[in-house]
Amino acid sequence: MEFGVPKEVRDLEMRVGLTPAGVLALVQAGHAVYIERGAGQQAGFSDEHYRRAGAQVVYSAEEAYGRADVVAKVTRPTAGEQRLFRYGQTIFSFLHLSVSSPDLLEVLSEQNITAVAYETIQDENGVLPVLVPMSEIAGRLAPIVAGQLLMTTNGGRGTLLSGIPGVPPAAIVVIGGGVLGFNAARAFLGLGAQVTLLDRDVRKLQQLDDSFSGRVTTMISNEYNLQRAADFADVLVGCVLNPGQRAPVLISRKMVSRMRPGSVIIDFSIDQGGCVETSRPTTLRDQIYVEEGVIHSCVPNLTATVARTTSYAITNAALPYLLAVGEHGLLGSYKVMPSLLAGINLYQGELVHPDVAAAMGRAMDSDLLAKYMTGNNTGQGK
Repeated sequence: MEFGVPKEVRDLEMRVGLTPAGVLALVQAGHAVYIERGAGQQAGFSDEHYRRAGAQVVYSAEEAYGRADVVAKVTRPTAGEQRLFRYGQTIFSFLHLSVSSPDLLEVLSEQNITAVAYETIQDENGVLPVLVPMSEIAGRLAPIVAGQLLMTTNGGRGTLLSGIPGVPPAAIVVIGGGVLGFNAARAFLGLGAQVTLLDRDVRKLQQLDDSFSGRVTTMISNEYNLQRAADFADVLVGCVLNPGQRAPVLISRKMVSRMRPGSVIIDFSIDQGGCVETSRPTTLRDQIYVEEGVIHSCVPNLTATVARTTSYAITNAALPYLLAVGEHGLLGSYKVMPSLLAGINLYQGELVHPDVAAAMGRAMDSDLLAKYMTGNNTGQGK
């Protein structure tokens, strides 16, 4: 099978879809890999690194897409990239279709694309194996971002995360006790901050209480407690996720308006629409804005700031799926990698993920993918 790795084109996007180690694994399995010149440069991987791993370096995005049966990338394709799709190919990427432009869905459908979204690959235990390392990285970046934004010189409250003897530490509120929330809480706690974590699942809160030996305050996530927590937060971190769906808005504008001037909101749910009413996507070039007197940071691709670590993490998590597809084909892979099925958002141009379809307001046959798998599809032969 032929795999293509194009260079990411979004502003300051420095991650790459496969590291040289990932390329080597695919080549050793008998596949061809075409990587666009300079695709890994900003993550610290030269073209020569890829050549030594067995990749063929190509000199345009057109060729990286045009020669590939399967494209491995990081971010949702831009309008310019959509014009490069090869009819009938498969694309692996973070897609977040539920909050994307309808134009992308139309192009994917018109070009008969099979789209596998890394963020919806999910195993039977509810674990999101490709999203997990991204959440780990984002959570551990949270105090680095928060500490900077809290500085007086940046318009913040002038609060040191750790405090000092006689001066209390910053009050951190983390909403969501999943992988991202856990890692954010741990990172803030490690710096000496006072951490409160909210989640709607009391069993998860019990587990987190055990994990942190009671050093993190836990609260059930409901409107009353969210308001209380927002009132005292120096930093509020949104870590809410419903796979394939838009994130629920849990923090209203009214709650934000009651936060103290110069406090900080970091909304990691922004790639699924955001969990704060006042959130809107920002970029790595222009990361913050102030709304209701509160500093907002809502960068969907924040992990691109540590592009080398993140590229390794994506490759480590995604490579088993790419290898399985290379050996067994996409639908044949479900026997060895059952979690891959949940990642298929479109199959041959048709929307097949029920949660994504519901989030986009699109009707679909909930058994459509099963019909493809059993060979009983009675559609129009896409």
